[in-house]
Amino acid sequence: MTPGASRPRAARPVWKLRSPPDPHTVRDLEHSLKLPAPLCRLLAVRGYTEPAAARSFLRPLLTSLHDPALLLDAEVAARRIVHAIQRDEMVVVHGDYDADGVSGTALLTHWIRALGGRAEPIVPDRFRHGYDLSRPGVERAAARNASVLVTVDCGIAALEPVRLAADAGVDVIVTDHHAPGPCLPDALAVVNPNRPDCSYPNKDLCGAGVAFKVGQLVARALGQPVDEAWNYLDLVAVATVADQMKLQGENRVLTRYGLRVLSQARRRGLAELMRSADLTPGDPVGADAVAFRIGPRINAAGRVGDAGKALTLLLTGDSDEARRLASLLERNNAERRDLERRTAAEALAALGESYDPARDRAVVVVGEDWHPGVIGIVASRVVERIHRPAVVIALDGEAGRGSARSIPPFDLHGAISACSDHLDRFGGHHQAAGLDIRRDRIDAFREAFQGVARERLGNEEPRPVLYVDAEIGLGEIDLELSRYMRYGGPYGRGNAEPVFMARRVTFARPPRVLKGGHLKFRMLQNGSGLGAIGFRLVERVSLDAIANRPVDVAFTLLENTFRGVTTVEGRVVDIRPAE
Repeated sequence: MTPGASRPRAARPVWKLRSPPDPHTVRDLEHSLKLPAPLCRLLAVRGYTEPAAARSFLRPLLTSLHDPALLLDAEVAARRIVHAIQRDEMVVVHGDYDADGVSGTALLTHWIRALGGRAEPIVPDRFRHGYDLSRPGVERAAARNASVLVTVDCGIAALEPVRLAADAGVDVIVTDHHAPGPCLPDALAVVNPNRPDCSYPNKDLCGAGVAFKVGQLVARALGQPVDEAWNYLDLVAVATVADQMKLQGENRVLTRYGLRVLSQARRRGLAELMRSADLTPGDPVGADAVAFRIGPRINAAGRVGDAGKALTLLLTGDSDEARRLASLLERNNAERRDLERRTAAEALAALGESYDPARDRAVVVVGEDWHPGVIGIVASRVVERIHRPAVVIALDGEAGRGSARSIPPFDLHGAISACSDHLDRFGGHHQAAGLDIRRDRIDAFREAFQGVARERLGNEEPRPVLYVDAEIGLGEIDLELSRYMRYGGPYGRGNAEPVFMARRVTFARPPRVLKGGHLKFRMLQNGSGLGAIGFRLVERVSLDAIANRPVDVAFTLLENTFRGVTTVEGRVVDIRPAE
């Protein structure tokens, strides 16, 4: 890293204000639903123009979930697991080492045991075994006398390990959601909604979601009450949010009800994990708490520690063990944050030496001895900063391990597939991928990957787009509106938190710059005011450009409780001089 190398400046978003809804439609929704006007404008803008459709969106039902039997091979998988339970055969559940894989492995293991079966869970060690089912995973399953080996959130690309297990007499069931390659593993069952020949309507299930669907069929075959399945939705919610799956349709229903189960903190491990993350078991839990508190702590075990500890935490019924393991994950997470900060700083500094926004449609950043457990997060930070698909590679001798993240219109898995001749192996999906590469192939891979990006993204510089849902007057904002807005959640990818715009507001006093580059201010408009905070906004907003003049502010609503009093304020997404 060259001393004094500058970091690339954060990409400025292009604002796109959605077309205003028809006033008659909004009034009809207000009259029928008895809801505040800003929420009705939002519903209309997002396509819920009929009161019945809006009512169903705001209050989705578990009865709207798809029949799990629609998943190709799911009934085959369920019959084999039922047979194993009835014959007292050992089922080994092999998951991935991230929050999705760990949660799904805990879910299926607990469910099989609750149904009277024998199940042993295993997850790979990131550093010794690598990702996915591998030869060591098959050997570990054999050492546990497995008759059935079920993968969770992995296995779709593990052609050779699946063959090894089958040759050893083990029935392999692959449950996964990652994009399949040209050949499927030769397993007893391959349950993956993204199989080309699978007609399951929801292609965005996470790995734990696929495992949940198989579990439903097993429980159904054994005559268990349907409602008992809902007890496992807390783990599905954690996995769906942590894996950044789209919170639309079925996923939104699973997550909405799963968050309710999570708030009850029935699992001792999750209860202790919530406490260590400054969450109170019994209080409502939002998707943001999973995304920024619970999920990162589970992931930290697999990134810098032992994912098996996170798995044990989710399965344990012992309070003392739960507290000890939650404390361990807390330390893992602190280490992960420190590694992430240092590695991200080095990666961005390296970009400052070579990145040309006019030329580059994608970037490949390489570092010596970077910790492979944090390069995925660092790739996300690079994408946030420059709005380009990014591959971050940690080199260790002649071997490199890479993690990639993308921007919405760019199919990352497809692009890396087009460059796969330069890789030892790879896997992933539309927006995230992992890969292994030799040092001497990196330059050729970089050239090929950037070429694919130029071809698919075109000549125009990619810019992040800030979609503004609706204009709002500051006088329309109160705590009642904020609380009604919760019914539109949970919010996340695919169901973005609503962004409002207040036009031509002024500052009560100049914005304060807080530690971390946050901006704090109070905005005024037509006699009304609203407190606001913009996290890391200094990175992309010039204070000189917005000083002493009216501005337009794009923001979401945020509730803030201080000394027992709850108020609503704006979480600022962007500021621009008023138009």
